Amino acid sequence: MLTNREREVFELLVQDKTTKEIAKQLFISEKTVRNHISNVIQKLNVKGRSQAVVELVRMGELKI
Repeated sequence: MLTNREREVFELLVQDKTTKEIAKQLFISEKTVRNHISNVIQKLNVKGRSQAVVELVRMGELKI
């Protein structure tokens, strides 16, 4: 369901990384990080980052 990059972004999000830290670590812009997060939120039809994380864990797409 997730692209490799979307998974990388969310794996870092659950490690409590900021958008800026994620961008730096993955060598992408902060805007690109936000775009990946928005894409996942749309795919899952949820309202925010935390709901997306909960849903991804529930679906087995993400481990905490």
